[in-house]
Amino acid sequence: MTHRFTLEPYKGLNTRYTCPNCNQQRCFSHYIDLAKTINFPNHVGRCNREQKCGYHFKPKDFFAQKSNINNTFLNYKDLTNSIKCQTLKPSFIDIQMVNRTLTNYSENKLFQFLSSKLGSSVTIQLMQRYLVGTANHWQGSTVFWQVDFDLHIRTGKIILYSSKTGRRIKKPFNHITWVHSLLHSEEFNLKQCFFGEHLLLLDTIRPVAIVESEKSALVASYYLPQFLWLATGGKNGCFRQENLKVLQGRNVVLFPDLGATEYWNQKTCMMKDIGIEVIVFDYIEKSATPEQRNEGYDIVDFLLETKQPKVNLQSIIEENKVLKLLIKGIG
Repeated sequence: MTHRFTLEPYKGLNTRYTCPNCNQQRCFSHYIDLAKTINFPNHVGRCNREQKCGYHFKPKDFFAQKSNINNTFLNYKDLTNSIKCQTLKPSFIDIQMVNRTLTNYSENKLFQFLSSKLGSSVTIQLMQRYLVGTANHWQGSTVFWQVDFDLHIRTGKIILYSSKTGRRIKKPFNHITWVHSLLHSEEFNLKQCFFGEHLLLLDTIRPVAIVESEKSALVASYYLPQFLWLATGGKNGCFRQENLKVLQGRNVVLFPDLGATEYWNQKTCMMKDIGIEVIVFDYIEKSATPEQRNEGYDIVDFLLETKQPKVNLQSIIEENKVLKLLIKGIG
């Protein structure tokens, strides 16, 4: 069963709006009614600037406001249960489309940036291992393919980066889109998985480290090879039980971005309940400067800032007792 009220799927910039809280353009998603009987006002939705804004006005908040005005909205639970949507199987993308993107790395802006830090041969190895390709939607853009545990391609996230800074291009608009959106298939049923999930099949021994961004998983896998690195694709991504099942029986370390540590801490109980040994690495949250917080640093930003990141890692381990015990325990 799926929820009756859901955020409007991304189908291009015309499906993202101005946030009523922070007034940022093209970052706000409206809630829609799959039964097509209720039209929510424009303030009912979520801002994707989760750390810098965090605005999220849910349908249940809307119904709570209306409960004293219109009896139609008195029982939110009855409304949400009034339509039973058939559980749909996820849609998949043809492997040939993926293979066509695993080339032209010299034109890829992210490849150019990472090559300046890690070398071109290492960068190619990382991108091919994680099935990261070059997209032609924007010249030099990168496509991160989401390949699940059964080796099905769920979708691909397309992002344009700066070859000089390695950061996403956000002006004059946020250069990010999805392969399934560009296919313009009305029947495509998206169910995301972890970026890098396919690697769990090949490596059943190393503990799993989880970060938010796909780029972070790539870079951290080079600097910290004692972990198998996956990415959620966002602060809220892949923290559902159906996503987490692939991690059952594994040791997991969560590496949240600045500002997301408390939220990720709240997810550890659910993860432990389904058989995942998990801890949260909070060193970055405790030691970041105000400037780093403003920039929304993650672990990769810290690693790339130092000329000797592996030495820097050892100092981090020594100062973090939890991580030190974990690494000692797994050898």
